[in-house]
Amino acid sequence: MSSRHRIRVTVNGRAYERDVQGRRLLVDFLRHDLGLYGTHVGCEQGVCGACTVLLDGQVVKSCLMLAPQADGRTLTTVEGLAGRGELHPVQEAFREAHGLQCGYCTPGFLLSAVALADRGVVLEGKSLRAELAGNLCRCTGYQNIVEAVERYLRQTVGSRRG
Repeated sequence: MSSRHRIRVTVNGRAYERDVQGRRLLVDFLRHDLGLYGTHVGCEQGVCGACTVLLDGQVVKSCLMLAPQADGRTLTTVEGLAGRGELHPVQEAFREAHGLQCGYCTPGFLLSAVALADRGVVLEGKSLRAELAGNLCRCTGYQNIVEAVERYLRQTVGSRRG
């Protein structure tokens, strides 16, 4: 029998308090306990990035983390990006650059791009591809994804500097 833990987390600006099993994965907690299905289950080994979320602003693979480890922390999922029916600037950049196809990998790329912008990082080409290597896409050749992230970083970080 697994031990249960009472956890308190803030997800997308909303506070939650739940009892969870000690072995409950964060990705399963988000999807099944909170109904946030934008965090996808892919490889379940931390390789594909489909389960990427931001934990206190840092990129984490939620399939590699237990829900109790998030106790007292702040999470952002893809559902937390858009507000009041408007696209987040990173979502707009992906739309403009045609940076998605099936969309399964998209939340991981979006959140990774937001984390880069929050760090004030503007990367291009090979450097950006290396930074995004923790996110895999089976539908595209990555070019439009890279262009979308470059566009977002230039607009977001560039506007802060200029």
